[in-house]
Amino acid sequence: MNAPTTDQLPVVVIGAGPVGLAAAAHLVERGIEPLVLESGPSAGTAVREWAHVRLFSPWAEVTAPAAEKLLAPTGWVRPDGAAYPTGGDWAEQYLQPLADVLGDKVRYGATVTGVARAGRDRIVDAGRDEQPFTVHVETTDGREERITARAVIDASGTWSTPSPLGANGLPALSEKTAADHISYRVPDLKDAAVRARYAGKRTAVVGSGDSAFTAMASLADLAKEADGTHAVWILRRGIGANTYGGGEADQLPARGALGLRAKAAVEDGYASAVTGFRTAAVERNGDQLVLVAEDGRRLEEVDEVIVLTGFRPDLSFLSELRLGLDERLQAPTALAPLIDPNVHSCGTVYPHGVGELSHPEKDVYLVGMKSYGRAPTFLAMTGYEQTRSIAAALAGDQEAAERVELTLPETGVCGGAGLFDEPEAAQADEGGGCCAAPATLQIGVGAPATSGGC
Repeated sequence: MNAPTTDQLPVVVIGAGPVGLAAAAHLVERGIEPLVLESGPSAGTAVREWAHVRLFSPWAEVTAPAAEKLLAPTGWVRPDGAAYPTGGDWAEQYLQPLADVLGDKVRYGATVTGVARAGRDRIVDAGRDEQPFTVHVETTDGREERITARAVIDASGTWSTPSPLGANGLPALSEKTAADHISYRVPDLKDAAVRARYAGKRTAVVGSGDSAFTAMASLADLAKEADGTHAVWILRRGIGANTYGGGEADQLPARGALGLRAKAAVEDGYASAVTGFRTAAVERNGDQLVLVAEDGRRLEEVDEVIVLTGFRPDLSFLSELRLGLDERLQAPTALAPLIDPNVHSCGTVYPHGVGELSHPEKDVYLVGMKSYGRAPTFLAMTGYEQTRSIAAALAGDQEAAERVELTLPETGVCGGAGLFDEPEAAQADEGGGCCAAPATLQIGVGAPATSGGC
């Protein structure tokens, strides 16, 4: 029996999240067989871990057109396009139905432990591009297997690797030993056990993005009901006009509203801000923690710490592939200049596709959050456009692959971890403006009470 040619092999998609499933839908639309490998037990496993958080993009912007085409024959109807889903809504009402339509093209409980060229480690040049990929998988019952693929699309995201408390990118001294009082997730304060953990407590929230805004707003709501509850917002930079995002000027209204709620938490006294504080160490004082800055400053004792300093990609299982990654962001080299927060102080990122996502290793792509490396400005519809372009390229339709079919709105979110991280840089733009990109998408009206996510 003849072995299948490379073109007859499936395209392996790593991760059954929003972008991974969109990739599968685009591949099916192009007549290409996908195989989605998901380490969790269901679609959107990572999304379900923040099921309580409301997205700041409405339904119209978090469903992929190719996915809707697959779902339509089942009678599926997209929820109100102007409404804002929670992570749980997104998973249950869209991601799982999409995975169900894909059927056996999605495998659960399959953790990818390695990807390589068949018979070639990363050193070997000879015949490399002609070899298919071998994807090493470990199942939940401990079995190991290899899957042969014509191409690999890594949509595994960054959720599993949150950045640490330490300002230098490494864990602060004793951060690991204080793990019982440190969380790296936005707390679900509707859960009784979680609520009890923070009610009446003094909690440090470390971070300056949307997740930190969500945590601050939630803790402020708790403080209105539980005496003694207080949030201490720790910022590595100063407070300026854009600290709280785009506000009413944000063309993602829910995100603007979220920043304003965080601002109100501080102004109403439910939270206090500590600026220019770069954590170097954690010390215990009985059941409380003391955070120590690199300049020697010591924060007053806190009961809990919520670290929301971003995420980073896990590249360990791709070590035998030849990836072209930016040395700072760990994003594809051609994409990095478009999203680098050291240069761009806005959340606006030009739509991009296969050209910016290609690597020295042919037919391997990082997409979605993982493609952004450590940059924080990813939107779901950006990932959908990425996968549309890649599917077109794999189908040999270069014209469609290079065509841009998405125009992003100005997000009104400024900031980053680099130059903008300087305390004085927070004061640089007193006008509160951002970028001058045109908005050509209808973004929806109104905003939910608590939002976050993409």
